[in-house]
Amino acid sequence: TITDERHPTAEALPGFREVQPVVFCGLFPVDAAKFEDLRAAMGRLRLNDASFSYEMETSAALGFGFRCGFLGLLHLEIIQERLSREFDLDLIATAPSVVYGLHMRDGSIMELHNPADMPDVMQILEIHEPWIEATIFTPDEYLGGILKLCQDRRGIQKELSYVGARAMIKYELPLNEVVFDFYDRLKSISKGYASFDYNQIGRREGDLVKLSVLVNDEPVDALSMLTHRARAEQRGRAMCEKLKDLIPRQMFKIPIQAAIGGKVIARETISAMRKDVTAKCYGGDASRKRKLLDKQKAGKKRMRQFGKVEIPQEAFVAALKMDED
Repeated sequence: TITDERHPTAEALPGFREVQPVVFCGLFPVDAAKFEDLRAAMGRLRLNDASFSYEMETSAALGFGFRCGFLGLLHLEIIQERLSREFDLDLIATAPSVVYGLHMRDGSIMELHNPADMPDVMQILEIHEPWIEATIFTPDEYLGGILKLCQDRRGIQKELSYVGARAMIKYELPLNEVVFDFYDRLKSISKGYASFDYNQIGRREGDLVKLSVLVNDEPVDALSMLTHRARAEQRGRAMCEKLKDLIPRQMFKIPIQAAIGGKVIARETISAMRKDVTAKCYGGDASRKRKLLDKQKAGKKRMRQFGKVEIPQEAFVAALKMDED
């Protein structure tokens, strides 16, 4: 709304609405000392891009950062690129998520931007997720692979036609299945020849669950996600296997678990580094060796109880970009 400086308008023109973000993700500086630089950079971007929104958030694993809202995947990539190029910031981005509608048992409707903030499932009646209508143009030889990709992402085929030598496919897809790595997979299958466009078509009820990741029995909020119940075990197992390869070994064993509510659906264990405490026992009674081993076992149990596992930054980056195939 444009107003006169001497006679400013108190209200915006009728019909004006603020743009609502569609995709959310957390942005955290790799170097914690750069947090204030990131805050200043986001403030400058916000001045010339009113559709970009952000608010401060804290992660137990990643420290201080911001929960950012974007109009779509392209907008997210542009903002990340600008922060990197124009402001020379190295960032960790959490997995993109969408806005879910939680229909509560008391009749209220709650908007959920961050899966880590999801309330107790006993309070939730239904979870509604946004859907899109996707239009994909592809050369005919890649059609089979693209149809399989869309089916795997819970897609509903609406149209298949040909425009010259290219196939045009229309699918209805959950936005949650698209924001993660759908576009990268599409380009990989089609060797870069497929094009992809989409528009939102509202929300629908979905059988969704919150997948939590626990390292040494401590939840890692940055890796929480909402996923379809049918894919939860596959995603949880892939996440546990990836983290097992990335987290360095400690003097005590580290359990890595994927859980839905209180039920563990996947688990991996990083074995402890072993020190040979019996090396100096060249002979004598076997009970002496047993006593030393029992003492070591008790010490490791105590270390696991009070020890804190530091998850390296590169582990987060790799885990969030995990390949599920």
